[in-house]
Amino acid sequence: MSRGAWFEPYYSHKWAGRTMGAMNNVYSFAIPENTMRPRVQPETPLVIPPFLCSIKANKPEEMVLNEEWIPGSAEHVAEIIARLRAAYPDAHCALHYETPIQLLVATILSAQCTDERVNMTTPALFARFPTADALAAAEPEEMEELVRPTGFYRQKARYIRETAARLLAEYGGEVPSEMEKLLTLPGVARKTANVVRGEIYGLADGVTVDTHIKRLSARLGLTVAADPVKVERDLMRIIPPESWIEIAHLLIWHGRRVCAARKPACHACPLSDICPSAFMPGDYRPAGVALVES
Repeated sequence: MSRGAWFEPYYSHKWAGRTMGAMNNVYSFAIPENTMRPRVQPETPLVIPPFLCSIKANKPEEMVLNEEWIPGSAEHVAEIIARLRAAYPDAHCALHYETPIQLLVATILSAQCTDERVNMTTPALFARFPTADALAAAEPEEMEELVRPTGFYRQKARYIRETAARLLAEYGGEVPSEMEKLLTLPGVARKTANVVRGEIYGLADGVTVDTHIKRLSARLGLTVAADPVKVERDLMRIIPPESWIEIAHLLIWHGRRVCAARKPACHACPLSDICPSAFMPGDYRPAGVALVES
């Protein structure tokens, strides 16, 4: 990218660039290539438009967030959703399954484990125990060995067998759609229940909060809470209900591909100019960000 190049917004007039100031006061943009289009090449140093964020040369920790965007405002949330939707049009649940009971089991196994590892484990598990009846009747030692790669395998195997038995005894072997019924199943908390309800039934009582969503919500200034239940409550207050299922998929996909836990790739992030944590260390959180009342 050449110095002093002008760029025109790709998404909207509010898409702000980031600037780097050199010692000679000649400026050039540092903007993800997939989000901006080159327009003209001026011959004179740039006059920075007032709406742009700025970063002092070689000091990204001094980045100033675009003041047009108030973290947690309706406009901020809508822009986040619009940009992530454009970046990940095919975002979906990453767990592999064929039946509701298989999704329920896979989600139980995903606790403290990556979806990739779960997807490597479940084919053999479901081939051996394809139904609720088979899962409930499984020998503990055999199931433990099959789910061992996901970690906490003894507890997870017990949860799966007990959940299958409960489904057979109380719900005819079917996975219920009601939140209160799902929460009575062993090993099922709100995250698992939200995944099942959203993916199988298209219903949402809240927002699924996993490690990616918890991390990104804090970095984006959407919550200052650490407890997943409180994070979900904050997200439900500022995200429209019709977007509760979609935002979970979008944030998870973005967290896996760009906004990693240790080294977020802010230079390639379509949200960097509206993110109060952009270009900060991986463990940085914008503590004290005040959420806008809806």
